[in-house]
Amino acid sequence: MTDKPSPWWEQIGRPEYGGEITLRLNRDIANFDPYFFEMLPNVNSAWMERLFADDWTLDPQIYQYNTHFRPGEFVRGHLAESWEFSAPENMVVHLRKGIRWQAVPPANGREFTADDVAFHYHRLYGLGSGFTQPSPYHAAVSAFKNLISVAAVDKYTVVFKWRTPNPEFILETLQAPVASLCLENPEAVRQWGDVRDWRHAIGTGPFILQDFEPGKSLTLVRNPDYWGRDERYPQNRLPYMDRFKILIIPNEAAAVAALRDGKIAALDQVSIAQAQELQKTNPEILQIMTPSPSTPSLDPRNDLPPFNDIRVRKALQLAIDLPSITRTYYGGKAVANPSTLTSRDVRGWGFPFEDWPQNLKNEYTYNPELSGQLLSAAGYPNGFNTQIVVESPVDIKLLEIVKSYIAAVGVEMEIRPLDTASFVNYVLTGHHNDQLVQRSASSLGLATEPIRQLERFRTGAVPNYLMVSDPVFDSFLPRAIAALGISEIKNIVRDANEYVGRQHFAISLVQPMQYTLYQPWLKGYSGQFFAVSAASGGPPLYFFYPARFWVDQKLKKQMGH
Repeated sequence: MTDKPSPWWEQIGRPEYGGEITLRLNRDIANFDPYFFEMLPNVNSAWMERLFADDWTLDPQIYQYNTHFRPGEFVRGHLAESWEFSAPENMVVHLRKGIRWQAVPPANGREFTADDVAFHYHRLYGLGSGFTQPSPYHAAVSAFKNLISVAAVDKYTVVFKWRTPNPEFILETLQAPVASLCLENPEAVRQWGDVRDWRHAIGTGPFILQDFEPGKSLTLVRNPDYWGRDERYPQNRLPYMDRFKILIIPNEAAAVAALRDGKIAALDQVSIAQAQELQKTNPEILQIMTPSPSTPSLDPRNDLPPFNDIRVRKALQLAIDLPSITRTYYGGKAVANPSTLTSRDVRGWGFPFEDWPQNLKNEYTYNPELSGQLLSAAGYPNGFNTQIVVESPVDIKLLEIVKSYIAAVGVEMEIRPLDTASFVNYVLTGHHNDQLVQRSASSLGLATEPIRQLERFRTGAVPNYLMVSDPVFDSFLPRAIAALGISEIKNIVRDANEYVGRQHFAISLVQPMQYTLYQPWLKGYSGQFFAVSAASGGPPLYFFYPARFWVDQKLKKQMGH
């Protein structure tokens, strides 16, 4: 009789309780309520939870969770215990029993029920519970325009009824790791009108928000009554750590210094140059190379001159030498090919560069002579002056290189950085920009849910700050929603990718590899995307990963931290 092999996670070591983990956020917190614009920096998921999460027991050699998109086969229930479709358009979700709100007034530790789930969706999308209009921050999210009703049919069962008989679309919409799907407490909303004030933070999650210093830090403490258990060690109640602290450090160099000094436990989305330097000075800090969540791009206003002329957009693309940037700036550690809509890392979806016809590849091949000819044909023989509004922090050095390339064909670009809150007001809600934009979560090479990507350039959609209005592109989303099979959906997404490439809605740069760095005493972390930070908005899985991470306190002490 052979012994049963040990689970793969035994090699990490047995979890231990106690201690503190400190992480970093690169923007100040601007939102504590999922009702409001989800792209505003938030950490609501530390105390609010979602119906679905990742599989903690899945071997990383099978799937690593290192990009935004979570394929359905690797999604597991969290607040939800199970689900099925009673009809193609009706998703029935069964909740776990025994989940309780935190013992904080006015929730006071009462049991979490199906009515709480219904309340959240009613409030965001005007579907009931006294809410007749959707949140203005979510009204343009077309995926949820297909949601007809959310009903609690008993204490632990919720039925989502949709206009489309497309289970893939429904699952993608409800399982997406986005902060707006974190569930707020109804009593808190009724008592205070909303939960924008951090002092009104209440959830079902593993951490209770104890203190917030704007621009400095958040401090959370262990929820002693938390319902969750470690799926690897079911006898263990979560969370393991006593305190969870988040430092707000906008400056990248300062964040790397904090990691070096042991003030923070992990740092993701680190540039190649920073990772290489840290490898020299602090080889004990562990490094993982991961794909970028999107491809940096220049995002023009497609509805205003000069960029409403496709010849101008093509000209800028032709003026930039992508292979040279890959070699000289990224040291070869980037994907030299341009991107359309879907990231190459979302396997099985999109339109990878290798499949492009040669005539399309030619439109992205460095050719300053043809670039100048297109500018002349568009009425700009001497070029023009333009401005790019950028969301800090972005890679200004990269933009300076791009600036020199397009200056060679007569386009002079001023770089104007804005902090996130100002950027959101100026670009995403006010639409005051009239030239170019670059933000940390760019418009190309997306690793988000494939159907959701079809929102990016849809007329009137929130993510469409490029103000594209194109009936052909607009047709892709309703076609995908109405599709009846996964193969049909993949073909539609593929066609959308090719169309984006041919229309040059945005100017593609290259997708760099990036690094995740972490202390050897942080256990359980293996580069999972959304576990320690996020590209924009807020980390939507703080309720999940930090609750399962633990600190090797002996090793931490030996390292002098």
